[in-house]
Amino acid sequence: MDIAQHIARIEELCFRPFPAEHGYHIAELESSHGLRGGDGAERAVTVDQYEKVRDALYEELAPRWGETAPWNLQTVLLRTEREEIPEPWATLSARARVAYGWEVVGTGRWAAVAVADRDEADEVQLVAVVTETDPP
Repeated sequence: MDIAQHIARIEELCFRPFPAEHGYHIAELESSHGLRGGDGAERAVTVDQYEKVRDALYEELAPRWGETAPWNLQTVLLRTEREEIPEPWATLSARARVAYGWEVVGTGRWAAVAVADRDEADEVQLVAVVTETDPP
C-alpha cells in the first residue's frame, strides 16, 4: 500500500462503526513476513522502513488534524504495572514504542499510527488505532 491508501483506510476507520465487543479499531496497514524470531538485522531494516512510513503519515495527517509530538508509549507501558490503562491504549503500548496521535476533528474519536515491533516473536507491523477512548 502507499501513503494515500493508508490515509484513506485511517479516515474510513474514523467513521466506521466499532465492533460490538469493544469500542475501537486496530488495523494492520502493513506487515512483515517471515521475521518472527528471525534475522535481527533484517528486522531492524523493516522497522526503519515502517518508521519512515509512519512519519510520512504524520506529515500528511498533521495539517488536517494538528501537529503533535511523538508519543513515547514506554511511559504508558510502565503505567500498566500500577494502574488500569484503557484499551486500545494498553495493547498499543505493549506492541509499539512510539506513536503519533490526534483527536480527529468532528468525530469524537482519536486516531494513532505506530510501528508494532516490541515483540520479536511476532511480525513487525505498521498499525492504525481509532477509538473514542481518550489516551491516558
